[in-house]
Amino acid sequence: MKLTKSDITLNEKDALQDMLESEKQLMTIYTTALFEGSTKTMRKNFSSNLLGVAENQYSLFQQMSTRGYYTPQPANKNLIDDANSTYKKQKNSLKSSG
Repeated sequence: MKLTKSDITLNEKDALQDMLESEKQLMTIYTTALFEGSTKTMRKNFSSNLLGVAENQYSLFQQMSTRGYYTPQPANKNLIDDANSTYKKQKNSLKSSG
């Protein structure tokens, strides 16, 4: 099967989604590197890079949202309440066992 240019060219939405996913992966990598950094200078550099990537990610999110490509749904209040309850129980359990 021979591919044409239109078969391999990303449309705007796919390109923005790909960039957004790349930024999210970079955030994960820099977060891990920040935790593992062994010197203050290294940790400062990773922290600075992490903040830059976070800004890029947010900018991409805004672009996608403006274009209607990314429309997060509001969180269900019951799910939020359930999560809060679960974590409060875990926190209390940790306090009582310590």
